Amino acid sequence: MPDKTSSITTLSDMAACADYSFISSLKADPQATSDGVDHQPRQVFCGHYVPVSPTPLKAPGYVAHSNSLFRELGLDDELAVTEAFVRFFSGDLSQAPLPMRKTGWATGYALSIYGTEYIQQCPFGTGNGYGDGRAMSVFEGMFNGKRWEMQLKGGGRTPYCRGADGRAVLRSSVREFLAQEHMHSLGVPTSRSLSLVMSHAETVNRPWYYEGLSSFEPEVMVANPVAITTRVAPSFIRVGQLELFARRARSQQHSEAVAELHALVSHLIEREYSLEIDSSLALPEQIIQLAEIFQERLTSLVANWIRVGYCQGNFNSDNCAAGGFTLDYGPFGFCELFDPVYQPWTGGGRHFSFFNQTAAAGKNFMMFCGALAPLLQDEPDRLNELEAIGTGFAAMMENKLAGMWASKLGLKAYEPELVMALLRLMVRTSVDYTMLFRELCQLPDTVTAITKCFYQPVDEALEQQWNNWLQSWHQHLDDRFSHAEITTRMKGVNPKYTWREWLVVPAYKQAEKGDFTLLRELQKVLSAPFEEQSENIEASYYRLRPAEYFDAGGVSHYSCSS
Repeated sequence: MPDKTSSITTLSDMAACADYSFISSLKADPQATSDGVDHQPRQVFCGHYVPVSPTPLKAPGYVAHSNSLFRELGLDDELAVTEAFVRFFSGDLSQAPLPMRKTGWATGYALSIYGTEYIQQCPFGTGNGYGDGRAMSVFEGMFNGKRWEMQLKGGGRTPYCRGADGRAVLRSSVREFLAQEHMHSLGVPTSRSLSLVMSHAETVNRPWYYEGLSSFEPEVMVANPVAITTRVAPSFIRVGQLELFARRARSQQHSEAVAELHALVSHLIEREYSLEIDSSLALPEQIIQLAEIFQERLTSLVANWIRVGYCQGNFNSDNCAAGGFTLDYGPFGFCELFDPVYQPWTGGGRHFSFFNQTAAAGKNFMMFCGALAPLLQDEPDRLNELEAIGTGFAAMMENKLAGMWASKLGLKAYEPELVMALLRLMVRTSVDYTMLFRELCQLPDTVTAITKCFYQPVDEALEQQWNNWLQSWHQHLDDRFSHAEITTRMKGVNPKYTWREWLVVPAYKQAEKGDFTLLRELQKVLSAPFEEQSENIEASYYRLRPAEYFDAGGVSHYSCSS
């Protein structure tokens, strides 16, 4: 393995970091092919993964890579543009240097929506055909003492493809690539972006919107260039994955069902919780600690989402990482005009809207605990402990939100009446969520200092309400710090620059024509969201959404960005 201080300059250097713990520790589907040519929809009845070969992009070309993640992994930036790197991370593993493997792996998982189990999305009506339909992991290794798994999004069909083409379009790939690194820069736990490549010869058709129209659903089929973004995480084990194996264990679908659930939970603990959970403890005790720590991570995660204005859009259990970080950037968005029930995805409904993410997280945690329960059937006391942990989720979530609001507002302690009064004013006034909190960092004492955050003028009565609120807020500021110190602390949690879909759309449209200038500018801006940037950047990126982008299909809302 290369020395951690050395720079990895070739794919062979990177290969020396390989350590495939998932496929070496867990069980493959016994019905899988040996060569990974397994691309048609079928039921997978057992095993933790299916070996599957990606479908390489035709005429792949480099688009972008994450400079910050490359530094963290010890990769040289020049590696990203090498032929070998682009070939591998566009799905062609045929020339991968040993000990890299020439097949990837895809996993199945169950689906539950807001705490209700579903199987009808599976084409076989059994739940045994639902899983990673176009995502497959292709590498796992140790970099500077930390384990990372690398997964191609849009790498072609797997047995879980449910008849789809297995591809991701450039539009959705640009969004995921930029969003993951933006969230990381915002201090929100997330999967990361390694690289983005596109095909210069392959397109797929997707429904989308006519430009400038406000249709709720897409009106036209559009040919899109295909692309692959490589996302990176300590593991890609999801709550839905645990659910699948728990369902099989409860119904005794096969003789190894309980053993497979046991193995997956143990592997999750090793991959995601080894620093906090002692592996020498008995499994029931490890499970209780796992539930406690995951609850803490999940509540912190969702509080962070609210802090930065992020809405997951579709927070099913299969989109909930069991490691407690943000995963699967599909129908996500960031709240601009403040609305507690903001929801960018037309299929999401209010139950997955901005402020309802706390409740959705609680449902996912309930399913997580339910998936652990079969391993505690002979331990009634431990089952009771697990149940007690589950019932405490709402209180912990409320506590995390209280701390988040206090930090956003520079308060000495959470003041619920003050915060609720602010949120009501924000709705009545039509404010920009990110801009308002950033302007509050200057500790204004009159409303005239923050009107740049308002989407419409305010009358005299509303002005007075704002002034009254600002006066009350000043009385609750943390008096342990000077005003300058409070400003600095608030600027550390309230970003200046945020994701604005109407600024991202031109970037991926230009990228479709081979011009990546705007994409790379966005990457730079979104990777420094708390910093003061140039006057030109501020004029372009720190401003209210123009009127023409409200209710615009593909900008304010979208059915899918696939």
